[in-house]
Amino acid sequence: MTDLVVLKGRRVTLRPLAVADFGQWHEVRTRNVDWLTKWEPRRPPGAPDVVDSRAAFAARCRARDRERQLGAGYGFGIFHGTRFCGEININGVQRGPFQNAYVGYWIDEACAGEGLVPEAVVVVCRHAFEELGLHRLQIAIIPRNQPSRRVVEKLKIRDEGVAVRYLEINGTWEDHIRYAITLEEWHDRRPELLAEWID
Repeated sequence: MTDLVVLKGRRVTLRPLAVADFGQWHEVRTRNVDWLTKWEPRRPPGAPDVVDSRAAFAARCRARDRERQLGAGYGFGIFHGTRFCGEININGVQRGPFQNAYVGYWIDEACAGEGLVPEAVVVVCRHAFEELGLHRLQIAIIPRNQPSRRVVEKLKIRDEGVAVRYLEINGTWEDHIRYAITLEEWHDRRPELLAEWID
């Protein structure tokens, strides 16, 4: 794993998940089933269950490795010390004139409210804008998902309005509030964000 990018914040370490993480990942996902699945797309019929199958989890890790190698996506586990707490991903990287990607995240309910996710978002923004050369990051959140909305509100990430029936979530096409930050906004706000969450 020495060739993989590991990102550091003040308290969090972000790194790609490996098969060796399955035990912690399985425990957290199993314990948080009610907390998380209402905000996630439904698993397609016949698709392997990555929560209960180590082999399916390994295949998911390999798929994330390929995305990273292709520059199409960057998935990270969120670790507080050695404890696995959740995930944050840079998905759907689009180059050309757009230079855009989407950020998604989830956290163990036992770690919610500790400021780990806002810190992880700032770490990911720094990486996306300063290392990956992206111009824009978007975060889409179901309006009633207050815990996720608190993350972007703490960071004062700009609200761009509601996208109607934007994503299929747990079997229903859900509206999402779209939040975004651009490279210019990052440059303007970088000292404040780093001072509050990283330095």
